[in-house]
Formats: sequence, structure tokens, C-alpha cells
Amino acid sequence: MPQISQLFFKTAIIWLIIGLIVGLQMGMSGNHTTIAAHAHVNLLGWVSSAIFGGYYALNPSKANKRLAMVHYAMYTFGLLVMLPALYFMELGNTQLEPLVGIGSLITFAGALVFAAVIFSKEVVGVREARQA
Repeated sequence: MPQISQLFFKTAIIWLIIGLIVGLQMGMSGNHTTIAAHAHVNLLGWVSSAIFGGYYALNPSKANKRLAMVHYAMYTFGLLVMLPALYFMELGNTQLEPLVGIGSLITFAGALVFAAVIFSKEVVGVREARQA
């Protein structure tokens, strides 16, 4: 499995654990104030990262491109900025809203990089071409 797939899968499982912790905390306390952060952690962190990892596992020629690592770095960094800020903003720290916006834009840019990866041409190696 390509290294980028491993990175996305490992990152996804960390987001899953964080999302479950936030969900358990909400359920046990009866306070669902942080529901948006919980949903974003699970969807953008766990689900999307796992899908990215699967895509790269199925497309190893694209996984080995530098653009794949740029995608991982941008997307993950955006989440690391956005998600904690969103969580604490929902708890009343409204001064964190600009960080949520900045993180969101970085995450969006990472998604655009992924779109570029998907729409880029598949490069077939010489060895693979001879076997075909």
C-alpha cells in the first residue's frame, strides 16, 4: 500500500477516535453544544481521510506523485486549524471564529488539490506499458 494511503488511514483513525470522544462526551453530559464540531470531525476527518486513503491505494501511480503529499499536508493542516477552533468556538470562545475560517479555506484548498490529482493524467510506467 502506498505511503500516502497509510498516512491518510492513520490520520483518519485518529479523527475517528476524537469524534467518538466528542460524541461520548456530548451523550454523557446531555450537552450537545459541540454537535457541529463532532459532525465535522467525523465527516471531514474520519470519512474523507479514509476515502482519500482508499483512492490512493487504488491509484498507486497517482499516490506516488508529489501532489498527493501536498494534498495530505494541506488538507490535514487545515483540519488541525479548523476543528479545535470550531469545538472551542461552540463552547463560547467566539474570538476563534477567524481561525475556523482560515482552517476552512486551507481545507478547501486541500480538496482542490485532490481534485487536481483526480483529474490529472494517469502515468503508466514503461514496464506496465510493455506488459499490457
